[in-house]
Amino acid sequence: MKRINVGIIGCGSITKFRHAPEYKANPYVDEIVFYDRNPERAKALAEEFGGRTVTSVEELYNDPTIVAISDCSSNESHHINSTNALLNGKHVLCEKPLSVSIKYAEKILEAQQKSGKNLMVDHNQRFTKAHQKAKELLEKNELGEILTFKTSFGHQGPESWGVDKSNATWFFKKERSHSGVAGDLGIHKIDLIHYLLDDEIEDVHAFHGALDKVDENGNPIEVCDNVVCAMKTKKGRLGTASFSWTYYGSEDNSTTIYCQKGIIKIYHHPDDQLIVEMKDGEVIKYQLEQIQTNDNQTSTGVIDSFIESIINDQEPIVTGKEALTSLKVIEKILS
Repeated sequence: MKRINVGIIGCGSITKFRHAPEYKANPYVDEIVFYDRNPERAKALAEEFGGRTVTSVEELYNDPTIVAISDCSSNESHHINSTNALLNGKHVLCEKPLSVSIKYAEKILEAQQKSGKNLMVDHNQRFTKAHQKAKELLEKNELGEILTFKTSFGHQGPESWGVDKSNATWFFKKERSHSGVAGDLGIHKIDLIHYLLDDEIEDVHAFHGALDKVDENGNPIEVCDNVVCAMKTKKGRLGTASFSWTYYGSEDNSTTIYCQKGIIKIYHHPDDQLIVEMKDGEVIKYQLEQIQTNDNQTSTGVIDSFIESIINDQEPIVTGKEALTSLKVIEKILS
């Protein structure tokens, strides 16, 4: 069995809870090499997951034993790190959003084309069993044509998720996060709708604002903490979406797809993760798996899929081009 070494740029919560444990569990991964601007963070994760550290990002790029790199840096650095990793011959798994702007995202895609290496983006909602099942039902056309949809993603905010658990989090900074809750949570659901509907959101009317979150100085944050929008797809489907960092109760990650013959409800019920309600009154319930939340960290399947695409020399399940399409919708929401 061919085993490979991987590098990780950035050693925050996303690395600690998702990338590092999933690489460690993957049978094809031999060694994980950690880099962070804060060497102590990298050292702590190397000790926890069994790996080594480097003191500069260039060491990751220049190490011939490293085949792939996860870019888990903050949003404003993706176009630098992912581009450089690709141009140095590494396969790249980039955290979402792909970049802070279309212009920078296109730079990453150019680097991918030039390098011929795989670029995958961590839109992990596609991989949950409930979303996979919903995709299967929709592809079989068992409920007829899709008419409308509504989707939501909200929790109590990133300040309780980050390593430092503080209102000084980079998610609240315009120059680092750029898009606030839209790029943090919203882009997941945009990608999911594109995936489930095999369609593309074309027209958006949105409201967004910083309604409640404050920074470390007690001032309203510079980016939006709430988004509510109405959307229309290329195929004419209509839908609504809401994204929030101020759902001060349980997390909401639900989606409903309304079709000609019935409704698919996803993650509305804790035990029945997918419920189909037919027009004739029949109800079918599926118990599949709990949704991954900040409090319930389970394997996303993203790392396994990324490694599989490298080992088998296949196009990744979530391509840079698809991530760019979702980013364009986020830009429309915020414009």
